[in-house]
Amino acid sequence: MKMIKSTYYPALLALAVLATSCSDATSKIKSDDERMAVEAVTSAGVPVFSFQKESHDFGNMNEGDVGTTEFTFTNEGEVPLIISSAQGSCGCTVPEYSNAPIGPGEEGTITVRFNSQGKPGNQTKTVTLSANTIPNTKVLTITAQVEPKSK
Repeated sequence: MKMIKSTYYPALLALAVLATSCSDATSKIKSDDERMAVEAVTSAGVPVFSFQKESHDFGNMNEGDVGTTEFTFTNEGEVPLIISSAQGSCGCTVPEYSNAPIGPGEEGTITVRFNSQGKPGNQTKTVTLSANTIPNTKVLTITAQVEPKSK
């Protein structure tokens, strides 16, 4: 049995890699019909937020006042809507919500409390909801004109 010279090893290795890595690329490309079917499956049966309002203006407030508002929504999707978190943009903005699933056609409420203490001037705050919707986040906005305390 003849030994192969070590100078041929790199060439043989490159040839082996080339031979095994080539495959029919067209077999990896999905047809338009397959692609549309995948999109339909991923968007079907998704809960949908439908808010009566997505922003609230408290108007003029005195510094130190606490304002509360409710954002009511309906799940217009075909499966239960689940809110996994609600985060205020500031510690002064506190959202409250239920972790219970909101069934199709049912209503839910996000209650937002804004504490104006130490927040004089024009204020704009947000609450970001994370849910099993597409897109998976929804932003609600509150505004207020806070009159500073007299000194």
